[in-house]
Amino acid sequence: MLIDKFGRKHDYLRVSVTERCNFRCHYCMPEKPFSWVPKENLLSYEDMFKFIKIGIDEGIKKVRITGGEPLLRDDLDKFIKMISDYKKDIDLALTTNGYLLSQMAQKLKDAGLKRINISLDSLNKDRASKIAQKDVLQRVLEGILKAKELGLKVKINCVPLKGINDIDILDILDFCKKEGFTVRFIEFMENSFAKNSAKGLNSDEILEIIKTKYKNIEKVARDTSSPAQYYKLEDGYEFGIIEPHKDDFCASCNRIRLTAEGFLIPCLYFEDAMSIKDAVRANDIEKASEILKKVLQNKPEKNRWSTKSDNEISSRAFYETGG
Repeated sequence: MLIDKFGRKHDYLRVSVTERCNFRCHYCMPEKPFSWVPKENLLSYEDMFKFIKIGIDEGIKKVRITGGEPLLRDDLDKFIKMISDYKKDIDLALTTNGYLLSQMAQKLKDAGLKRINISLDSLNKDRASKIAQKDVLQRVLEGILKAKELGLKVKINCVPLKGINDIDILDILDFCKKEGFTVRFIEFMENSFAKNSAKGLNSDEILEIIKTKYKNIEKVARDTSSPAQYYKLEDGYEFGIIEPHKDDFCASCNRIRLTAEGFLIPCLYFEDAMSIKDAVRANDIEKASEILKKVLQNKPEKNRWSTKSDNEISSRAFYETGG
């Protein structure tokens, strides 16, 4: 069992298989060209799998594959199958921007993928293109509906930005309600890689927009394993808001992250990390296990974001960690 010094049990591992992305979203990685990490610096699927097995044997129950954009890495379905074959009942999930999903969804489902989170920041072609700096909407929607058709459990993620896609919040909510998807609106997380002009909406501002159409919104008791605060509409539909500027979910955080280069990261915000690359490449499982436990003991009690005016800006690149 993986327990940190604050008594938090960790059963959720997020694995970034690449830092590469085919979008240049304002809130994450807007600049081009971009200097990629050489391929030889990345862990192979086999070395990632060595570590994942350690995690599963120590009590990890959920593995989420992230990026960058994970569908850019070749043979992702084979990697997913490796994990699924090792533990059939593992909760195996993927986070993607959806652009390549329609042609890959069947192979991912057949490999053992159970759930998928897909980014959808606008249902307007021009605004979606402005955010991603690419014409993306049609292909993303095709991927979302293909995942639904195959029976994958779909969640939608949306990052509302002031003056850009805040006008889309109700449209996205209604789309997800109609299609049977859960949507989570995510407060913009300040980071040094985002576009300087990017300004997010906080949870109160998001709720005010939703209340212009849905007057009676009920706050749902928080699921301690979720970073989202959920709300219920009169018809029973539930949506979530993820508020990184608060730390009320930190007390029950059950996540640890592995980057494509082999760094174990204890908290999405914090820069503190240790590498397991040498250990797994040398097949030193005992050493990799020791590093995992040391990282857990270094995990902070809370993130550094706050609602104060002196908000810190993270230098962590979220495309490396699947933020």
